[in-house]
Amino acid sequence: MKNLGNDLQQRKAQHLYRSRRISEGPQQPEMVIDGRPVISFCSNDYLGLANHPEVKAAFIRGAEKYGVGSGAAHLINGHSRAHHALEEELAGYTGYPRTLLFSTGYMANLGVAQALAGRGDSVLEDRLNHASLLDGGLLSGARLMRYRHNDSNDLTEKLVSRNQGDKLVLSDGVFSMDGDIADIAGLVSACNNHDAMLMIDDAHGFGVLGRNGRGSLEHAGVSPADVPLYMATLGKALGTAGAFVAGSEELIETLIQQARTYIYTTASPPAVAEATRASLAVIQSSPQLRQQLDDNIRYFRNCCNQTGVELTDSQTAIQPVIIGETQTTVEASEQLLAQGILITAIRPPTVAEGTARLRITLSAVHSRSHIDKLVSVLKIIPPSDAR
Repeated sequence: MKNLGNDLQQRKAQHLYRSRRISEGPQQPEMVIDGRPVISFCSNDYLGLANHPEVKAAFIRGAEKYGVGSGAAHLINGHSRAHHALEEELAGYTGYPRTLLFSTGYMANLGVAQALAGRGDSVLEDRLNHASLLDGGLLSGARLMRYRHNDSNDLTEKLVSRNQGDKLVLSDGVFSMDGDIADIAGLVSACNNHDAMLMIDDAHGFGVLGRNGRGSLEHAGVSPADVPLYMATLGKALGTAGAFVAGSEELIETLIQQARTYIYTTASPPAVAEATRASLAVIQSSPQLRQQLDDNIRYFRNCCNQTGVELTDSQTAIQPVIIGETQTTVEASEQLLAQGILITAIRPPTVAEGTARLRITLSAVHSRSHIDKLVSVLKIIPPSDAR
């Protein structure tokens, strides 16, 4: 039998052991984590909506009206008026005919791949896709092929090599560990030219990219008609929980009938749907939140440039500082924490060997003083010639 204790000790020796921290209170820049006050730069709550008063009030009203739990799967009796209204409002906002709620983004990606691809088909994915997309491709039973990161030419070559079965192309809209944005126009062209269906996972773009916050498609100037499948999560920019898939009437009905992660799980609480409806309304009525996030991104990058802190070329809220060696990255994270700054050390297998990093995420509700303190303590990061 596998010796679990030895395996855990080995992970600790390799500086790959992961531990949970306990937070006191809501998600916001200034938090109490494991009993100590910190400024957090590792949340995906990009617009500060997880603790927004209108969103919290909607959640409370939803709990008072619908209770705490949904009680059953959507296809039994767990699909409430709140869920249905949210699906309709998300469809209107994204420009797709219909949307379908899933309990998590992970479940949405598994469900889509399993429902739409199988033995004899091909699933083609960017090498830096999120784990849920990669796992979805593996579990579908289709032939999984990974193309070079953000390289639509390599994708095209692989599409040409596959002549049998259906072809499903999956890509992040914003890559979660690097913060760069997919070449969506290139993906659309490759898929249109080679009879493949394209899905964009816009977990880190929805709500923050584009003039109206509609995500990476709007940012790229691409129409929903060019991307048959669109998925986004609700627990990041919208500050709540869950995910949705957007597409045609036929696509959504197919997922309702065939996506196992939709059929065989309890629906999320209706109160979460009510809170998300409020979040969606705030995003549409408060463009200044996106502007403040963009301002914070520019301010942070300018400060780092002036102080010699090396960044990647990401223009999104995800600003990784790549250190390289795992132990050094963990030690840097611990030193930052000692200075009151919480940033997670991202290590293999989440990222490739030799690319361990501090994954900094910025929010619209970070103040200039928060960012100034962050930049001042980033001087503990080893210089590039030591990486």
